[in-house]
Amino acid sequence: MQGNMTPDEQAEFLEKGRLLFREKCEFLLGAASLSQLPAPDAVEVAFAGRSNVGKSSLLNALTGRNGLARTSNTPGRTQQLNFFFLGDRKDSGLYVVDLPGYGYAKVSKKLVKEWVKLMRDYLRGRPNLRRVFVLVDGRHGLKDSDRELMSMLDETAVSYQIVLTKSDKVKLAEQEKLIVKTEKAISKNVAAHPKVLITSSMKGYGLDELRATIADMV
Repeated sequence: MQGNMTPDEQAEFLEKGRLLFREKCEFLLGAASLSQLPAPDAVEVAFAGRSNVGKSSLLNALTGRNGLARTSNTPGRTQQLNFFFLGDRKDSGLYVVDLPGYGYAKVSKKLVKEWVKLMRDYLRGRPNLRRVFVLVDGRHGLKDSDRELMSMLDETAVSYQIVLTKSDKVKLAEQEKLIVKTEKAISKNVAAHPKVLITSSMKGYGLDELRATIADMV
């Protein structure tokens, strides 16, 4: 249950997420520089994570559209900021941004440098960005590259929240321990949301809460 909500409040909270994510979701553009970004005229959330953490699978599962974000077994496939719009552009809606994967050793230093610059520019120059969801593979926990991104987010004062993925591959008895361990690890990060979420794109676990968390910002 979210915080200290009553059952009725929890049901209303989850319903907001269901209603938002039943709206149409469309790919808008892929941006390789700030000049290509759409106008900051709607609430925006972004998803970041190590290569092959399951980011595309999670976006597809959240929106119920299997082909929305391309999935690949090739690490580092997403090399730009991919913008989607959820809702009606004439009314209220939500920008959803798929950020380039990071932390894959075989990506060139030049590409890493370009990725870091693009990320810093984006984070510093996007006033409508409400939260970055940092996806972490539940089987492995936080890695150095995750901590580097978290430091960048702390530095740029952008709110972020850890989402543990692939929970179907983690024993049920270990999941709560993993959440507690991760929440303790991020407790001193100034821009980190204290609550860690856990999901499984394959089983659908935790998706309702993530949808509702996002809808609560719109």
